[in-house]
Amino acid sequence: MAKKDFAEIRKEVKALVSEITEIPEGELKDESRFTEDLGVDSMMALEIVASIEKKYKVVIPEEKIPTVRSLQNVYELLEEIMRK
Repeated sequence: MAKKDFAEIRKEVKALVSEITEIPEGELKDESRFTEDLGVDSMMALEIVASIEKKYKVVIPEEKIPTVRSLQNVYELLEEIMRK
């Protein structure tokens, strides 16, 4: 996998989440909680995970998925996975 600037990846992930949730990027805050603040349901969550895995050719471990509650959590997990 080509190394990318992580700031660029953050922008792409935010755009992806914005598209799936239909919430404008400007309204998405890194600390916004998916379920409580953004109304993300389980189907949207699966779509977000699948889209990230496909786009970055990574596998997000199933046991890690419940720990992802905000964009910030996604960034941290994705960075951890991509640095391995």
